Amino acid sequence: MERSESIPLNFQEVEPPLSTQEATDEATRCLYCYDAPCITACPTGIDIPSFIQKITTNNLTGSARTIMEANPIGASCARVCPTEELCEGACVLNQTSKPIMIGKLQRYATDWAIQNEKPLFTAGKRNGQKVAVVGGGPAGLSAARELALLGYAVTVYEAETEAGGLDTYGIVSFRLPKRISLWEVEQVKSLGVSIQTNTRIGVDLSLAELQQSFDAVVLAVGMANVPPLGIPGEELHGVYDAIDLVKATKSTTLPQQFQGKRGVVIGAGNTAIDGATCAVRLGAENVKVLYRRTEAEMTAYQFEYEFAKQDSVEFRWLVSPIAVLGDEKGRVTALKCAEMALAEADESGRRTPIPTGATFVIKTDFIIKAIGQARHRWLDDVGIATHNGVISIDHHYETSVKGVFACGDAIFGQGQGEAMVVAAAEQGKQAAYAIDKKRRSQRAETSA
Repeated sequence: MERSESIPLNFQEVEPPLSTQEATDEATRCLYCYDAPCITACPTGIDIPSFIQKITTNNLTGSARTIMEANPIGASCARVCPTEELCEGACVLNQTSKPIMIGKLQRYATDWAIQNEKPLFTAGKRNGQKVAVVGGGPAGLSAARELALLGYAVTVYEAETEAGGLDTYGIVSFRLPKRISLWEVEQVKSLGVSIQTNTRIGVDLSLAELQQSFDAVVLAVGMANVPPLGIPGEELHGVYDAIDLVKATKSTTLPQQFQGKRGVVIGAGNTAIDGATCAVRLGAENVKVLYRRTEAEMTAYQFEYEFAKQDSVEFRWLVSPIAVLGDEKGRVTALKCAEMALAEADESGRRTPIPTGATFVIKTDFIIKAIGQARHRWLDDVGIATHNGVISIDHHYETSVKGVFACGDAIFGQGQGEAMVVAAAEQGKQAAYAIDKKRRSQRAETSA
C-alpha cells in the first residue's frame, strides 16, 4: 500500500471499544457507592453508579438515558473527558486497586444507543416562549436540549455547515469521530429544536433582530481562530492555524502537503497536541512541539501528552519563536527561536518565561500555530460587556444586556468557568435553567 493510501487509516478511531463481556466484567467491579465521589467529580453530575449498574442488567437504553439526561453530549465526553482528573480520579477503588473505567463504560452505553438508533427523550409541553441560541457547540446544544425539555421553542443559529462545534470540527477524528457529535445534534433536533446552519450573527442576522423575535437569547459562540504570533515571516507559505488544520481533516479530503516534511507546532495545549498528531498522521517525517515554559506548565492533559509521544511527536521546552525564515519563493524554511528561562510566578500563579539571550534556528518545512484562541470582538460592538474578550455574566449566566445569556468558552477565563467540553455542557444546562427561572418569575409577576 502506498503511503498516501494509508493516511485515511490513520484517522480512524484509535481507542477500541469494550466488548460486551469486558463491559459486563468491568461494570460488576463497581461498588455502587451510596455517596459516590465520582458523581461529585463529574461537572455534569452524571449518576455514574446508576448507569453502570444498568449495564450489568443489560438495560442499555436506561444506561444511555441516565448518561445523556445529565450530559446532552455524553457520547462525546465518553471519549474526550480527562476522566483520570474527574470521575475515575475520584473512584474509591484507586485506594486499593485500579479505578473503574467509567469513560469506557459510558462509551459502551452511548455507542449502543447510537447503533440501535434509540430516541432517549421527548420534548416538554410547549409554553409559548421562544429562545434563540447562538452557536451549536457543546454549550449551545446543551442549552437548547434543556430548554426544549422545559417546553420552549428553540432555534439554534450555527455559523458552520454542521452543528456540534468543537466536537464536530475541533477534536481530531481519531479521538472523536464526527458521527458521534452529529448523533448528539440529532438527539437535540428530535425534540423539535430548529438548527439553522451557515448563519452567522452579525452578518446574516443581528443580535438586535434576535432580541426582537425571541423571549431570550443565549450566546454560546465559543472562541475565534488562533491569534497571530506577532513575529516576522508568519505570512509565509507553510504557516498554518491548528484549528483550521484539524477542521480540514474532519471536513474535506485529507491534506496532502505534509507528507515527508518536517514541522514544528508552537504551543502546548490541547489544540497543539491535536495539531501535532494530525501532522504526523498526515505523513510528516518529524514534528516538534515548541513551548516557552516547561512540561510542568503545559496545559495539555497528561493522556494527550502521552498520546503525542506515542505518535513520535518531539517536545522542546523553554523555546519561543522570534522569526519565521523563508526562501525566495516565500516558503517556510526555518524558525528562529529564543532560549527561555522561567522567572517567578505572575498573578496567575504561573512562572513567567524570559529570554536568556541565546538564539538558534530549527530547519522546518511548515509551522502550526496553536497559541490559544482569540475572542469575538463583535461582542463589544453590540453592547455585550466583556473583560479581556471574555463575556461578563452575573450569577445567573445573564450578560450586561438583559435577556441575553452566555455560556461555554465565550465566558471561560477571568476566573469564570473551566476550559473543558464537559464544563461547557453543564454551563449550557445552567443557562437554560436560569432563563426558565427568570421567565417563570416574569410570568408570575404579570399574572399577579
